[in-house]
Amino acid sequence: MPSDRHWVGTWAAAPAPAEGVVGFNNHTLRMNPRISLGGDRLRVRISNAYGNRPLAVGAAQIALRDKGPAIVADSGRKVSFGGGDSAVIAPGAVLFRDPVELSVPPLADLAVSFHLPGEVLANFAITGRYARQTNYVSPPGNFVADRVMPVGNLSDQWFFLCGVDVLAPSEAGGVVALGDSLTDGNISTIDAYCRWPDQLARRLVAHGGRPIAVVNNGLGGNRILHDIRGDSGLRRFDRDVLAQPGVTHAIVMLGTNDLRNRWAKPEEEVTAEQMIAGLHQMTVRAHSAGIKLIGATLTPFGNETFMANAWNPTRERHRVTVNAWIRESGAFDGVADFDAALHDPKIPTQMRAVDDCGDGLHPSDSGYCKMGDAIDLALFD
Repeated sequence: MPSDRHWVGTWAAAPAPAEGVVGFNNHTLRMNPRISLGGDRLRVRISNAYGNRPLAVGAAQIALRDKGPAIVADSGRKVSFGGGDSAVIAPGAVLFRDPVELSVPPLADLAVSFHLPGEVLANFAITGRYARQTNYVSPPGNFVADRVMPVGNLSDQWFFLCGVDVLAPSEAGGVVALGDSLTDGNISTIDAYCRWPDQLARRLVAHGGRPIAVVNNGLGGNRILHDIRGDSGLRRFDRDVLAQPGVTHAIVMLGTNDLRNRWAKPEEEVTAEQMIAGLHQMTVRAHSAGIKLIGATLTPFGNETFMANAWNPTRERHRVTVNAWIRESGAFDGVADFDAALHDPKIPTQMRAVDDCGDGLHPSDSGYCKMGDAIDLALFD
């Protein structure tokens, strides 16, 4: 690898345990990540983070996506594993595929295809609970090299694919978005790319200057302090932030689900002080790794209908206290004030109606984009 270039994550999805029945047997997966930073050399990462048995992966290809399950003609590049066509990923491990030469512009849509030759049961991992975009599962067979892959099923989940990296100039940086469903983009329009990390990536490309990638490691339901579906933010911080290739900055928006206490466990009812202590630990760990951490304020959910009794005045006081600490403590290297961007000035415990998807918790498409617009790009200079 040239000394003036390094690997930077240009797309990612956070591993999490499977929910419901997820099974494959001699199927080809074709998934369509939209990258942030472009380049001419790529590599793909596949995760078996929550598998309890080895995961066999057969033939694989990366290409530019055309439409639907089709790829752009002549853009397909065979992907190998240590020079071989297949590999076995140990339980809990991640596999870095061999680099391939493929010129891709910023914000390009890729098609990553790989064949699962054996039976894959539901106790394997999916990654990224709310893909909010269409991915494809073939009928039985290896269709990795097909320009238009036959479709057996559609899916809005990511399966096993956890990252795409680009070989970038030495000055290039990377931003990891660490959050819950409000970062993952739940309820946003499928295939519209309205998540706030998408909007941040678009703004950084238009801004020019230092090349900066953005990867979305949001995970629906995630909390700072307690596991709920997959690991807590504190538990997954090393894997999903510190270990991301080329990361220079991270933006953390976690705490809403700590407050909502979805399982209503008395021992998991949190205080602002506990949440602040957890966030402070993230700043210490980021700074120890030379990464700048930006704190994002928590958006209001005073009229939430997504879950009954999620909001109460005590939890609101904790939210306000946490937001004040994020803004004023100086613990972070910058602040993304999402609360200020979305709250209704007349009813600050709620989002503005235009920025609310309708459930009082998740933003609308325009609300998500306003979150991306609220981040000062000078933080990444």
